[in-house]
Amino acid sequence: MAAPATTLVRQCLAVLFLFAILVSSTCGSLARSRKSATIKEINRNGPYVGLITVYAPEENAFFASKAFKSHPKHPFVDLAGRRYRVGEVEGSKVIYVRCGIGLVNAAATTQQMVDVFEISGIVHFGIAGNANSSMSIGDVVIPKQFVQTGLWDWLKPNATVDSSDFGEMDIGEYNVKGKGKGMNLLGKIGYFTEQFYSETGKPNQPQRLIWFPTTPHWLLLASQKLQGMKLERCVNASLCLETEPKLVVGLNGSTADAFVDNAAYRDFLFNTFHVSSLDMESSAIVMTSLSNDYAVIVIRGLSDLAGAQQGDNHIKLFGPLAATNTAKAVIQFNS
Repeated sequence: MAAPATTLVRQCLAVLFLFAILVSSTCGSLARSRKSATIKEINRNGPYVGLITVYAPEENAFFASKAFKSHPKHPFVDLAGRRYRVGEVEGSKVIYVRCGIGLVNAAATTQQMVDVFEISGIVHFGIAGNANSSMSIGDVVIPKQFVQTGLWDWLKPNATVDSSDFGEMDIGEYNVKGKGKGMNLLGKIGYFTEQFYSETGKPNQPQRLIWFPTTPHWLLLASQKLQGMKLERCVNASLCLETEPKLVVGLNGSTADAFVDNAAYRDFLFNTFHVSSLDMESSAIVMTSLSNDYAVIVIRGLSDLAGAQQGDNHIKLFGPLAATNTAKAVIQFNS
């Protein structure tokens, strides 16, 4: 009689297992349905300006300003591990999100934002390295265009860089003096163009582009609203910049999945591509916005010298100040 009893137990367990799956699936469906209803209600009050920053210090500076006022009924929506906060800044309706470090995080978040929410355009902001010796830590830049300097052909020492590449770095030229010049086993790097897909282009026929421009009328608006604005000079009572920081509209920016803290590479990027700011997200956000035909602008505060400093990188010292100045510019732009 043991066998039938064992069979019955197994059948009961199978039924319970299937019931648990059914309950779990039903609960998941109900949660998704409620979230979908919330998003629809939020979107009925749109459009919103999408605000995208990168990591905690930038977010902290933004919320420390107290300019963001949460929506009283729907203060946030959580999607794929990110919290999209709904509210207003100086009377402008906004949806804010922190994307996380790097190009993939930046592109994925931007695409999700424009797919899910009723957005009129994207304001991306954060801190960046300074590649331009005429600029200073604490300054805020609003670039007119970005180049992605992380797409490489990494070649043998005696190889020829492809004619379609728009930049070349011969690593042998950076050998330490007195220890050989010219040949280096790391060879050389050719910088190649992005494949740009867009709403206005033909399907599966991307353009090959070097530069991705921010939206001209938003750049003009930034010039009108932000030029000459007062920026913070001191981290605290004992740590201040030597000069008053400034805001500059219309320079070039570079993006790659690399934190630059190397003077030689910093100078190479400036001399080759004439870029002033170095970061890890902006070109992805600009490219994704343009691909979907949305207005976009980038506001970056310069937090460090990207390797040109003596000693350790200054990002830990002046990153909070750069983030504060960036947040001030974002708030005034949205006023």
